[in-house]
Amino acid sequence: MVSVSLKMNEPYFPTIPLENVGKLYKNTPVSQLIEQAIQRHEGEFSSSGALVVKTGRHTGRSAQDKFVVRDAITEDTVWWDNTKAISPGSFDILLQDFTEHLEGKEVFVQDLYAGADPAHRLSTRVITEYAWHALFIRNLLRRPDEQDLESFEAEFTIINLPSFQADVERHGVRTDTVIACDFTRKLVLIGGTSYAGEIKKSVFSYLNFSLPEKAVMPMHCSANVGQHDDVAVFFGLSGTGKTTLSADPKRTLLGDDEHGWSENGVYNFEGGCYAKTINLCANAEPEIYAASNKFGTVLENVVLHGTSRQPDFCNNSLTENTRSAYPLHYIANASSVGQAGHPKNIIMLTADAFGVLPPIAKLTPDQAMYHFLSGYTAKVAGTEKGVDGVSATFSTCFGAPFMPRHPCDYGNLLRDLIAEHNVDCWLVNTGWTAGAYGVGHRMPIAVTRALLDAVLTGALKQEEMCMDTLFGFEVPMSVEGVEKSVLTPRETWDDPHEYDIQAHQLVKMFRENFRQFEEMVDSEVCLAAPVLSQAAE
Repeated sequence: MVSVSLKMNEPYFPTIPLENVGKLYKNTPVSQLIEQAIQRHEGEFSSSGALVVKTGRHTGRSAQDKFVVRDAITEDTVWWDNTKAISPGSFDILLQDFTEHLEGKEVFVQDLYAGADPAHRLSTRVITEYAWHALFIRNLLRRPDEQDLESFEAEFTIINLPSFQADVERHGVRTDTVIACDFTRKLVLIGGTSYAGEIKKSVFSYLNFSLPEKAVMPMHCSANVGQHDDVAVFFGLSGTGKTTLSADPKRTLLGDDEHGWSENGVYNFEGGCYAKTINLCANAEPEIYAASNKFGTVLENVVLHGTSRQPDFCNNSLTENTRSAYPLHYIANASSVGQAGHPKNIIMLTADAFGVLPPIAKLTPDQAMYHFLSGYTAKVAGTEKGVDGVSATFSTCFGAPFMPRHPCDYGNLLRDLIAEHNVDCWLVNTGWTAGAYGVGHRMPIAVTRALLDAVLTGALKQEEMCMDTLFGFEVPMSVEGVEKSVLTPRETWDDPHEYDIQAHQLVKMFRENFRQFEEMVDSEVCLAAPVLSQAAE
């Protein structure tokens, strides 16, 4: 046995005892973690050297099994309408049982940073029982240099034990799977699931809770930067093109998923990417494809071809949610520092499967807050289990499952930052045009890229605009390289009356969803809502 004691967060939390573990691997490098994973039969090599693993019954996040400790600190700061609570006493029992479960096990510890901005980074310690989980989070977070490791003190700790089974009665939870977050003691306990995304999202959830206190805006977004430090931020839910559109060969990638906006500018929380790989191909996404076929990458639930062991990225027999986790430097044009200045443009991406929204619209600050709080996109049959036909999705702040505070806390902070730095805001529809899903077609990627190029070069600000009578935002009347009729959705439909009917339904959905925020936002934000009376009955 090795005697190791990792102190954290005193006086808030006592020492986590690891003196009874079988063996402890601390800050093990990539090659050794892969060697351990192979020897322990946790995964296998692909033909290109990526480590391929299976996550078992959990192939995505277990959102219904995530809890936050309700105590004096969180009582008035956490949005309990959107968050399941666990008592401090239940958490203590859970921690005691986690500690006992660790006895005799081999344990992997990684000391990492969450955040590229030294003024706001979070020193994070991750304790796992799987070597591949240690490799995953080493790829995804930022890796301290040797000098920093010598003086490293963890502010935040995650213990991840997939073999631990929670007890519903004893621990006060829903099932044998648990993700329990104690924000006061800065500790997360994950048990009963092998899906590695729970580790990453636990870090993001804590940053979402803590950073607004420092007037830092946490954002579920991708970001890139041009040659003149002109930063662009891309908000968007899954399937809207957040990763694809930020991967621009003419610009430097800051990151594809999670960022902060501080007094110093925009910075990446991560040091890697966790990309979806279903139907991934070299022609459409060459950077992600290349990174997914490198030694050190973790491929989650990707099926391999027979004896060739080549990844079959089109095979969804295990899950649609196949993933690739790789360090950011595997992307050729990625930023090595993960930091840049304040944004010049904020792009809110939506995939409108109803075919109503224009391909691009300019937003006022109040409209930007309205659409940020709405977090609208639409899903179609086959994209997600249980989705039949077209389904509207409103995920506030473009990431409701990871937002512990009330959405207005984030919305007000975002609006203040937009005003302070004079940021231009845009709503971009990457969904359907010339009709709803089943009749129309997906917005051509070439059209979206042409519109974004016009935004990022400043050319679109020079174009003549007209006001959309339903949503009240401004829509360009023409853009070089884009067919004029595409800019006005109603003109692309064969039957304009059918468009009016569909538009009426979408406006109604927006207004019904926003009722939950009306008493908590300024009247100007409420007035940014689409106007139902001007839509066809």
